[in-house]
Amino acid sequence: MDIDIGNDRPFILIAGPCQIESKDHAYKMASSIKAITDKLGIQFIYKSSFDKANRTSLHGRRGAGIEEGMKIFDYLKLRIPGLQIITDVHTAEQCKMVAPHVDALQIPAFLCRQTDLLVAAAKTGKVINVKKGQFLAPWDMEQVVKKMRSYDVKNLWLTERGTSFGYNSLVVDYRSLIHLSKFGCPVIFDATHSVQQPGGKGDCSGGQREFVGPLARAAIAVGVDGLFMEMHPNPNLALSDGPNMVPLHRAEALLEQLVELRKVK
Repeated sequence: MDIDIGNDRPFILIAGPCQIESKDHAYKMASSIKAITDKLGIQFIYKSSFDKANRTSLHGRRGAGIEEGMKIFDYLKLRIPGLQIITDVHTAEQCKMVAPHVDALQIPAFLCRQTDLLVAAAKTGKVINVKKGQFLAPWDMEQVVKKMRSYDVKNLWLTERGTSFGYNSLVVDYRSLIHLSKFGCPVIFDATHSVQQPGGKGDCSGGQREFVGPLARAAIAVGVDGLFMEMHPNPNLALSDGPNMVPLHRAEALLEQLVELRKVK
């Protein structure tokens, strides 16, 4: 994976819609975000899930599926030169199937302690991004790191995405970013899932996207290696995670502000 990541470098951006909605939608999102990040000099990794296996309701839309999803990822790489892709994997079996089509694998927060999944991801040799579980203290991620390093993972990233705070709410403890950095792994801050309200609407999650900007600015000020943001042309029509997504038309202004903030020493 061609990514130069480090706290003394410009931040990287992992961004895209929560799930693959269609081939045309994926192309529009990937090409639009890449145009913005190329303009601003931001290293970009496109993120979208082929399957959302942890939906609140049985009736929630889950995505394109693994077979169609991999075809769409291949199409995006063919059509958009230099595009790098990361996607979630939910089972050990998926790792080997997905790895040839993407540049990095992501372990969802709910699954960050699933040893078989971690080991299977590690064996692919890909960059692995593990999202810290909402139920874990940051120092608990040390055991996750040890599991991955025991399989000689060369590129392991850790993502902070908020911690459970009472019912249907998350809170960000910015000390977590410092704790995670002590493990010697690049640290990513997920600015959109951190404002999620899990199960907040009964049959789906809610969110407070108005806080994405302030939380992202705070993370840049604390010092992170990258940011994670889900984006959509019309979040209110998104098939999942709409309430916490950044509207695409507001992305450039926010990212431009974050780039300037990163320059402050």
